[in-house]
Amino acid sequence: MQAFTAHELSRIIEMAWEDRTPFEAIEVQFGLAQAQVIQLMRKELKPSSFRSWRKRTQGRSSKHLAKRNPAISRGYCPTQYKQR
Repeated sequence: MQAFTAHELSRIIEMAWEDRTPFEAIEVQFGLAQAQVIQLMRKELKPSSFRSWRKRTQGRSSKHLAKRNPAISRGYCPTQYKQR
């Protein structure tokens, strides 16, 4: 697995936690496939946090583009990145 800066690592974890951000978006931005994201999360999170995250993501169709409702064309809430 490649080395990431603290900022990149934080962003990958944030994207993995977001319900509507698909694993494919992480792969496009950071070059990590789903299995690598799982491996990274296992390494970086506390065991209880990792189990909680896996429970949330397993079977969640919004985390996979192929299973995602085609009406959803964005990976985040429109108000998530507000301009200040």
